[in-house]
Amino acid sequence: MRNRFKAILAVALAFAAQMTAHASQLDPLTPENSVVLMVDYQPQFVFSVQSIDVNKLINNAEGLSLAAKTFNVPTFYATISASQFGGPFFHQLTDARPDVKPFDRTVIDPMQFAPLHDAIAKSGRKKLLVSGLWTDSCVTLPVLSALREGYEVYVVVDASGDVSKESHDAAVERMVKAGAVPVTWMAVMLEWQGDWKRSDTAGQVQKIAQTHGGAWGQGIDYFHSMVAPKH
Repeated sequence: MRNRFKAILAVALAFAAQMTAHASQLDPLTPENSVVLMVDYQPQFVFSVQSIDVNKLINNAEGLSLAAKTFNVPTFYATISASQFGGPFFHQLTDARPDVKPFDRTVIDPMQFAPLHDAIAKSGRKKLLVSGLWTDSCVTLPVLSALREGYEVYVVVDASGDVSKESHDAAVERMVKAGAVPVTWMAVMLEWQGDWKRSDTAGQVQKIAQTHGGAWGQGIDYFHSMVAPKH
């Protein structure tokens, strides 16, 4: 009887935790509740990426990082064995964010590297956005670790890549089943913006879109060249 009660209690607690997590995911991402972790954008790992065009991957990652800078969202870069194997963090990302120094580690799961783990925790934010290479290892593992610690985790799927589409898709499915939320970088930026009346960031958001936003950026170019001058 006691064992049965324990089993029922465990199920009830798990359900309550799931409902709490679901409710918190209904709260929007804001510059005040978000923190970003970008993992292993290094030559050794991008050489074998097949799940996404590498130029698109770099474009999307740079857009995400610049958006985080615009909204003053704490951002952490992580490398693995940079000087011995992986190579340096992509220069496009370090050029975009010279204020962010990568944490170099040997452990595969960045959340198991104490200096990085503690820096993220010190931010005090509970909505953690994760992107990087490869999706099925150095993205998945910190996502699972963060979920266990009570973070609300969002995987930026179009700024992440893997050795095959199958591997990327399986990793995303695994993370989603564990409780993570898949998002795209432009959706995150727009959610942070929230209201175009926020003029302190609206202009920079449009500039990021013009450079990294593909067709949307072209639409902004068109508006500024053809429509705005007539107003």
